[in-house]
Amino acid sequence: MAYSDTPRPLDEIIEEFVENYPHKKEMKRGMILSRFPDIVGKTMAGKVKDLYFKGDILFVCVPEPGWRHELHMQRYTIRKKLNEAVKETIIKEIRVLA
Repeated sequence: MAYSDTPRPLDEIIEEFVENYPHKKEMKRGMILSRFPDIVGKTMAGKVKDLYFKGDILFVCVPEPGWRHELHMQRYTIRKKLNEAVKETIIKEIRVLA
C-alpha cells in the first residue's frame, strides 16, 4: 500500500489489512467467535457452553436439549450469517453437541 494524500475511510483500510494479513483465516475465525452472540442473539448465546473451530467446522456445545435442538434447526442460517459477517466462507459446517 502506497502513501496517499487523499484520506480513505477507516473500514476500507481495515478491510485491506485483513485481506493482506498472513493469518487471515485464523483472524476471521476469531471474528466469527466474537460476532456469534450478535448473530444468534444474547439469549441463545448464553446457553452455549463452548464454541470452537476444528478446521472449517464450528462446534457449538449446548447442554440444554431444547436449546440444542433450536440451534441445530437454525445452523444453516447461522452459518450463512456468520460467513457473511466476515465476507468469506470460513464455516463449512456447524455441529451442535451436548
